[in-house]
Amino acid sequence: MNNQKHSVLKRCFHWINVPSLAIMAWSGILIYWAHQAYVILPKILVDKLNLHHRLAEGMGWHFLVMWIFALNGLGYCLYLILSGDWRNIFPRKKDFQELLPFVLHDLKILKTGPDLREIYNPAQKMAYTSAILMGAGLILTGAAIFKPVQLGWLTSLLGGYEAARLEHFILLVAIFLFFIVHILQVMRSGWNNFRAMVVGHEIEKE
Repeated sequence: MNNQKHSVLKRCFHWINVPSLAIMAWSGILIYWAHQAYVILPKILVDKLNLHHRLAEGMGWHFLVMWIFALNGLGYCLYLILSGDWRNIFPRKKDFQELLPFVLHDLKILKTGPDLREIYNPAQKMAYTSAILMGAGLILTGAAIFKPVQLGWLTSLLGGYEAARLEHFILLVAIFLFFIVHILQVMRSGWNNFRAMVVGHEIEKE
């Protein structure tokens, strides 16, 4: 029996993020490595990866895909509001109360956990909401770095140009870590859960 779980729009927003973030991370590395102060890899590895003198290429790709990432994120937020799906994503007071018991149960420390009957558990809600906020943070810090004069108020709000640059890099690392944990959790939950994000439904035994 097929159980519909994710709409077409939700799946499109989800999968557009995958290549967008991958290209932005790659092009962001080209931008960072153009400044010698940020080169932290051994020279031989930098040479092998051909990271030298590719600033223009990195910026071109970064700012092109940034619009795709930003518009996709904006579209997803509008979808959550208009569809009412935000109620399933954003944590409520009880989710904060149930988070620790759920994590302890998930780690097999507690034998019984909270009675969860919603689409997403407390940990998923925290993670997905954090990912949305980190995506917004990437856009804001990126804008502050790209236009530090025109958006001087934003750059100052973020602590200055160097602070905004560091925050942008930290958010990128945080998104990357979220992606790794997210993939591991999907693998742990099984093929059925992954299928739902590809075709929209899970298959349940009658």
